[in-house]
Amino acid sequence: MFNSLKQALSALLANKARTLLTTLGIMIGIATVILVLSAGEGFRGLINSEIASFGTNTLYIQTKVPSNNKNRAPRDEVNPGIIITTLNQRDLDSIKKLPNVVNNYGVVIGQAAVSYRNNSKTGVYMGTSAERFEIDQSTLKSGRFYTKAEDNSGAQVVILGNKIASALFKQDEPIGKLVRIGSLNFLVIGVYDPSGGLGGGNDDYLFIPLNTAQKKMLGINHLIQAVVQIENLDLSDVTAADISATLRYNHGITDPVKDDFEVTTQAQVLDIFNTIFSSITILLIAIAAISLIVGGVGIMNIMYVVVTERTAEIGLRKALGAKNSNILQEFLIEAVLVTLLGGAIGILFGAFLNWILTSIAISSGLAWTFSLPLYAVGIGFGVSGIIGVSFGVLPAVNASKLDPIEALRHE
Repeated sequence: MFNSLKQALSALLANKARTLLTTLGIMIGIATVILVLSAGEGFRGLINSEIASFGTNTLYIQTKVPSNNKNRAPRDEVNPGIIITTLNQRDLDSIKKLPNVVNNYGVVIGQAAVSYRNNSKTGVYMGTSAERFEIDQSTLKSGRFYTKAEDNSGAQVVILGNKIASALFKQDEPIGKLVRIGSLNFLVIGVYDPSGGLGGGNDDYLFIPLNTAQKKMLGINHLIQAVVQIENLDLSDVTAADISATLRYNHGITDPVKDDFEVTTQAQVLDIFNTIFSSITILLIAIAAISLIVGGVGIMNIMYVVVTERTAEIGLRKALGAKNSNILQEFLIEAVLVTLLGGAIGILFGAFLNWILTSIAISSGLAWTFSLPLYAVGIGFGVSGIIGVSFGVLPAVNASKLDPIEALRHE
C-alpha cells in the first residue's frame, strides 16, 4: 500500500498542470456543496435571530379568509382584498387570561405619505399597543417608547425606523421634531437601532400607538394580527390550541374549517422556513452533483489516458512479478488522490466564497455569521473519495488486466 501511494504521488507530481486541471470539475462541485451547506447555517442563524427579535416565547395570530365568511370589509387602497374584521382587543383580553399566556399586543398596518420639511417619502406605519415594548427585543438608538397612557389617549407620537429617520432627517436629530404622516402631525419620541433584518426589520417602518392608528388614521376597530407572549415554550402547542378555542368561542365559530384566524407557533414558523430552504438546498446540491459527475467522467477519461501512456511501464512491472492487485491498487489510489486534492481545494474555495457572502451580508446590515460546519467538510472529503473510487475503478481494472507481453511490445 505504501509503495502504491508513493508511485501514485510521483505520477501526479510528474504532471502537475494536468493533475490540477483534472481536479477542476470536482473542485467546483465540492465548492458549491460547501457554499450551500455553510450559507444554509448562516441563513438559519439569521432566521432564528429574526424570530427572536419578536420575543423569544411568542405565538402569532393572523387573520385569514375562512371557507364561508360573512364578515367582510370592502377593499381599501393599502391592502387590496378581503379584510377580516373579527379580531379585536376583546379577543386579546380573553387570551391574556389563559394559562401560560404572559402578555400580548395587537397590530394594524397602514401606508401614508411621510414628510419633514422638504423631505418626504411613502412610508408604512404599524399601529401597536404599548405592550409590544415589553415583548419585542429591539432597542432604541435614541429617545423612548410610547406609554400605555399615550396609547389609550390616542397620542400623536411616533417611533421611527432607522432608515426612515435617515431619509427624513439626514444628519439632523429627529427627537422632538414633528413629522407629517398623512394629514396629521406626529411628535418623534424615538428612533430604532439598525435592525439588520431580512426585510429591513424595523428600519423601514414607523410605529405609532394602536388607538391612534385605528381611530385617527384608519377608522377601524379591528386588528390585522397579534403577538402573544407565553411563559413556557414547551407548552406552545397546547397554548395555541387554547387560543384557537377562545377565538372560536368569541367569533361564534363551531366548525374549525371556518376559522377566520390562524395561530402559528415559533416552531411552525421555523418549519416553514426550513422546508423552503431545504428545498432550495436540495436543488442547488443537485446542480452541484452534475458538476461532480462531469468531474468524475473527466477523471475517468484522464485515467484511461494515463493507463495508455504507461502501458509499457505496467508490462515491465508485471514481468517483474507485480500482481494484478498491485496495479489495480496503484491506479485506484492515484484516482482517489486526484479527487481528494480537488475536494480539499473545493472546500477551501467554498469556505472563501462563504466568507465573501458573509461579508456582503454583514455590510448590508444582516445579522449573518460565518459558519463552516464540520459535517460539510466531512461530506466534501467523503464525496471526493467516493467519486475517486467510482470513476477510477474501471481504468484501474483495465490497467491491471493488461497482458505483460502485449504491454512490453507497446514500447
